[in-house]
Amino acid sequence: MKNIQQWMEDYGASHQNSTNKLIHWICVPFIFFSITGFFYSIDIPIEVREGVRLNMAIVLLIGLTVYYFFLSRTLWIGMFLFSILCVLGCYFIERSGLTLWVVCLTIFALAWIGQFYGHSVEGKKPSFVKDIQFLLIGPAWLMSFIYNRIGISL
Repeated sequence: MKNIQQWMEDYGASHQNSTNKLIHWICVPFIFFSITGFFYSIDIPIEVREGVRLNMAIVLLIGLTVYYFFLSRTLWIGMFLFSILCVLGCYFIERSGLTLWVVCLTIFALAWIGQFYGHSVEGKKPSFVKDIQFLLIGPAWLMSFIYNRIGISL
């Protein structure tokens, strides 16, 4: 299994263009959020507390947090916190009366259009074409820049 530095280097190799990087800063978090929203829309018939049911997003994000933990003993914390923000966003969208999966489908489609545009500017295929795990590395790659900025090592 690759270590976190190898994943970051491999992912970064096809993300050198400044326009593509900017697009990724916008689109990758929105894609992560929209996928969270799709799974948030799938209820599990277990009530966590009165009126609050478990959903697939919670289950999958716990698994994803474990994946990030094994990649990096520090990076997982940032990804966990971002996951919580995504879940809260889903909660508030759902409570607003909007249909969460419709909102997420719109965000997902627009964000992927942006991603493919960014890669056309870059002149390189998206990393996930080489290895599907890069879909999980993209958000961590962005988080690594935040960590670097505040002086936390991976």
